[in-house]
Formats: sequence, C-alpha cells, structure tokens
Amino acid sequence: MTDERWELLEPEARAMMAELRRSPGGAPMSHDLRAVLDAIGYLTRYGIEWRALPADFPPWAGVYAFFERWSERGGPRRLADRLRGRIRVACGRAELPTAAVIDAQTVRGADTVAAASSGYDAGKKTKGRKRNIATDSLGLLLMVTVTAAGVQDRDGAHRLLGAAA
Repeated sequence: MTDERWELLEPEARAMMAELRRSPGGAPMSHDLRAVLDAIGYLTRYGIEWRALPADFPPWAGVYAFFERWSERGGPRRLADRLRGRIRVACGRAELPTAAVIDAQTVRGADTVAAASSGYDAGKKTKGRKRNIATDSLGLLLMVTVTAAGVQDRDGAHRLLGAAA
C-alpha cells in the first residue's frame, strides 16, 4: 500500500481498531495495522488461500482473525461506502447516489460447484450462477448478489434491491 493510500485509510482503520478493542474477548492485535491491511489487500488482489500468505506479512491466522472480526461488524462495506462517497464528491456529485443501474450476468460454473447453488439459464444456455449488480451513475459498485443461473433477472433484481435497502 502506498503512503498516499495509507494516509487515506489510516483514520478509518484506527477507528475500526478502536471499535474492535471495545468488544469483549480476544487478545489485542500485536501486529502492525498497516501490515495487516496490506496482507488483506494482497489476498484479495491475487485470490490466494489464507495459508498461502507470504512470510513478509504477519501470520495468516492473525490476519484472518482480524478480517473475520472486521467483517462481522460490516467494516469492509462501510469502508467501501465511505470511499465511494469521497469519489462521488471529488467528481462533483452528491455523496449518496439517487439512481442506480441494475444488470445481471450468467457465469459458467465448474463441475465442482454445488448443485444447490447453481442452475441453468435457458436463455443463455449456460449452467452456473448469476451475478446481479447495482452501480451508481458513475459506474461505482453499490451492491452484488449471487444466485443460481436459473433465477429470472427480475427476481434477482428484487433480491438485489431488498439487500441494498
């Protein structure tokens, strides 16, 4: 993470750490917060397993425990919402969007995908899953839901809007 990005994320990260410290149980984190966030960024960028985290980062178990506690409290979503708001303001828009664009895409699933979570999209003649997304007018992501490919687009849109509300 560049110094510029860390400068942007540090207040949010420190506030989140203060919230995690107030919760009962668990030992306080002994690793550098910036290094832990770097490790999470590395994991999400390269799509590796937790245990495959390079030795340059804090131990995977500590990074995972932090991410799990952070996710339970909605931290990643709040951070994305705040960053999206900053981008919108920088582009001369209101912080909160008033309109959204909804779309769906069927993605072919591997043979290992559970039958309960996959389906068949007869229109596209594809077996797999369907991702339904909502973006604002700048193309910034607002919400994502994943359904079986057999779910109609309108039904996926209802779920998407219900989750976004």
